[in-house]
Amino acid sequence: MRIFYHDQFVLPLPEGHRFPMAKYARLRERVSADLELRHARLEVGPSSPDDELLLAHDSDYVHRVANGSLTPAEVRRIGFPWSPGMVERSRRSVGSTVEAARAALVDGVAVNLAGGTHHAFAARGQGFCVFNDVAVAARVAQRQEGIRRIVVLDCDVHQGNGTAAIFRADPTVFTLSVHGASNFPFEKETSDLDVALPDGTGDQPYLAELEHALDVAFASGPFDLAFYVSGADPYERDRLGKLDLSREGLARRDALVFEKCLRSHVPVAVSMAGGYAKEIEDIVAIHLETVRQSMRFHESWSALGRRGSGLERTGVQSR
Repeated sequence: MRIFYHDQFVLPLPEGHRFPMAKYARLRERVSADLELRHARLEVGPSSPDDELLLAHDSDYVHRVANGSLTPAEVRRIGFPWSPGMVERSRRSVGSTVEAARAALVDGVAVNLAGGTHHAFAARGQGFCVFNDVAVAARVAQRQEGIRRIVVLDCDVHQGNGTAAIFRADPTVFTLSVHGASNFPFEKETSDLDVALPDGTGDQPYLAELEHALDVAFASGPFDLAFYVSGADPYERDRLGKLDLSREGLARRDALVFEKCLRSHVPVAVSMAGGYAKEIEDIVAIHLETVRQSMRFHESWSALGRRGSGLERTGVQSR
C-alpha cells in the first residue's frame, strides 16, 4: 500500500494558531514505526500543477492564490496567512490525493497523510482549506484515468460544503457527508446525501446512521472509485467537534466504510481531514488507526483478487 506525505513542506503559522500543523510529521513518524504498516510504501506527494487545479477551481482564484493577491477577507476566510509556503503546501495536499487515487486504482487503496480540504469551493477557500483535494483528484481520475462514477464518503465532523457545491447536479459524483448539524459551516450546502447529527451523538447512534447512509449511497452505484474523507474531529475530546465518539467508535466507523467499499468492489483513496483535540497525540492516534484500517482493506482486497475489480465494469485497465 502506498502512503503519500508532505509534512516537510511547512505552512508557517503564527504562535498560538489553533490549527495543529505538528500532527502531520508526528503521524508520519508513527506510521513509519508501526509494525502493522511495515510493508507500506511512504512517498513524498507531488505538487499539483495549475492544469490539475483548474479542473475543479476557477482560473482567477488559482492565479490569485499563487501570486498572493487574495483580499484580506479571503485570507481571513481561509484562516491561514498567505505565504509561498502556504501555496506549496496546498498544492502538495492536492497532489498527494491525486496520486493516492491513481495508486488506489492499482492496489485497491492508498492514503494521503493530509488532505480532506473539503471546505474549498471552486472560487474561494474556507476553514483551513485552500484547494479542494478530493474535487481535483476526482476530476483528474475522470479525465486521465477513464473513471466514470465516483462516490465521496465524507465523515469529517464538518460538512463537506465545498465538495458538495463543486459537484452540485453532477450525476458522475455522489457526495455523502455525515457531520454535526450545528457545527461549521453554519450555512450548509446540499450534498447528494447529508446526515446531520445532533450535538453529543455517541458511538451507537452515529454508527447506525452511517451504516444506513452507506447503504443508501452505494445503492446509487455502481462506482469506480471512492474517496474517504475520514476526519478525527467527531472524537469526544475534540475542541471543535461537538460529537461524542470514542476512539473505538471511530475505528468502527473506519471499518464500516472499508467493509462497504470492499463488498462493493470499489477502490478507495483516503485522506485524513480535520482533528482538533487538545492532546495532539489523540489526533495522531485516530489518524494512525485509519491508516491501519486502510492496510487491512488492502490485504483483504489483495486476498480476494480484487485489484482493479472496480474498474472492470468500465473497461479501464489497471496500470
